[in-house]
Formats: sequence, structure tokens, C-alpha cells
Amino acid sequence: MQKGGFFVHKMRIIAPVILLLTILSFPLILHFNRTKKEYAVYVNEIETGNSIMVNGNMVYRWGLKRNKDGKPPEVGTKEVTMLHKYGGKYIGDTSEKKIYLTFDEGYEQGYTEKILNVLRDNDVKAVFFVTGPYLDKNPELIRRMVEEGHEVGNHTVNHYSLPTKSATIVEKEILELDRVFYEKYGKHMRMLRPPRGEYDEKTLKIAKDLNHTCILWSFAYRDWLVDKQKGADHAYKMIMDHVHNGAVLLLHAVSKDNADALDRVIKDIKQQGYTFGTPDELMNVSVGR
Repeated sequence: MQKGGFFVHKMRIIAPVILLLTILSFPLILHFNRTKKEYAVYVNEIETGNSIMVNGNMVYRWGLKRNKDGKPPEVGTKEVTMLHKYGGKYIGDTSEKKIYLTFDEGYEQGYTEKILNVLRDNDVKAVFFVTGPYLDKNPELIRRMVEEGHEVGNHTVNHYSLPTKSATIVEKEILELDRVFYEKYGKHMRMLRPPRGEYDEKTLKIAKDLNHTCILWSFAYRDWLVDKQKGADHAYKMIMDHVHNGAVLLLHAVSKDNADALDRVIKDIKQQGYTFGTPDELMNVSVGR
């Protein structure tokens, strides 16, 4: 066989293999990029909520109206009633000066290590809600979370809006992430934060049946837009202006502002007489608070 003919023959064998590998890897690339893109928009109604009927099914979109002067936020009655029906929580005991720190982790922007260092140095434990891509791509950070006494919570594999999916898919989204986490770290996940703060009765029931407590929040702000950060002072003011008894703070670890402000936030919250609750204490909060 001539040299040119051999090359053509070889390419005929290799080209389909390359094409197959490209096709197989494309969903993984799309999976990660979709997750990152969704994180740029997913709490579009974070301040007010906007529960709607979709094909005869009530889709609850968690939202709240923040208050100042140490007062808990105002939340929708129907959203809270459904959340509490299945043991879900969004706030701690409002008679106690106790704060709970939670972080959502859809993808890594380079700030989680700093956040973990601040938590370690201040002896504060937090909950980190992670997605499938995050769990897969950040084993060293996940290992630190586990070994340093934090809780790794379930933010589902693909960050879908769970009310829009079938019961089978919802169950798979929760169980698959828990399975991988257990295989790698020897612990089961106990907490679920529904992506986008969207849930329905089906989602809550499945989560409860799978021994996951749904954890929402009593404070959040638009901190996840990585190209629109406003500085550590802005993050500090947003958090400190809305601290209240039993607060469950939702912060996004992709925010440079949050990472830079966190040490001062923790120290000044403690100066006001608050303590930081542990994940176990959050799990034990009575529903209905």
C-alpha cells in the first residue's frame, strides 16, 4: 500500500472513533455549562416569589420581603404552609439569637477555599449545597467540607426546576447525587435545597420519603452575578442590615464580595450577641417557626 493510501485508510479508522468520543463528551460539556448558565438567572424572583399554576400543578417559587431592624422577613402563607407540611424549613427559632450559614455551589469560581479558611478560623460550621458537576470537579474542596465538620447538602445533579420534571426524574436527581457522595465520602446527604427555590408538593413528598429535609432561606440577595460584583462593603451591608433571630443566610460561593466580606460579617454578627448554629441544630429546628 502506498504511503498516501495508508494515511487515508488510517484516517478512515480513526475519524469515526474521534467523532464518537466527541459525541459522548458533548453532554458532559453541555451539562456543566448549562448549570453555570442557570446559576446566572435562577433566583429571578428572589425578593418576592411568584408561585403559579402550571398544567394544573401549583409551582411554588420561594421568595420573601426582607425587613430591617432585626425583624424576620415576610413570606407567602401558601408557600410556607406547603413547605411545613413535609417538614421543610426556611428559618430557625426566632426566639434565639442564632444564625445559620448556607452556601450554594453550582460551579467553582475560586473563592470556596477562602470561605472555608474563614469558617475554620472563626470556628463556624456551614451547609454547602452542591450540584453534580461541583461534586465531580472539586474533590479537594468537598473533602475539606466533610473533614472540617460542615454539611454537604443536595442541590441535585443537574439543577433542574424540579416541579417541571416527572417524579421519576426528581427521585433520580436527588438519589444519584446522594449515591455518588456516599460512595466517595461515606456519608448520606440529609438536606435538599431545590434549585431556583422552586418546588411543588410532589417534590417535597419525594424529598421527605428519601430522608432529605428541604432547606430554603430567610435571607438572600443578588450575589451570584459574577460580572456585577459591587465590592465587599456592599455584601457586608446587605447581610448586616438584614440579620435576624434564626436567620438562614443563603450566600453564593461564586461571589467575590461574599468571600471578601465573610470574616468581618462573622465577627460583627458575633459582636451583636449572635451565635452561629451548626447543621445538626438546623436539622433539629421545630417546623412551624
